[in-house]
Amino acid sequence: MVNRKCIGCGKIKPREELIKITKEHNSGNIVIEPNSKTFGRSAYFCYNKECQESALKKNKLNRALKTSADLKGLLNGREY
Repeated sequence: MVNRKCIGCGKIKPREELIKITKEHNSGNIVIEPNSKTFGRSAYFCYNKECQESALKKNKLNRALKTSADLKGLLNGREY
């Protein structure tokens, strides 16, 4: 079992319990897939809405993915 850290709350959890968000290595596109095998710089969120909002509000996701893109609308309308 592989553990990862949620960038919203900072808790360490099994990778299967987190959503993986990846900035693709070749194209720089942001991909959100819970079971993604996409190669690139990645960050993980809990399925908890508060963790996701906290990370976006404090620009933790931008720092983790090393991007300056506007990611505020990234999770809007998605249910996990």
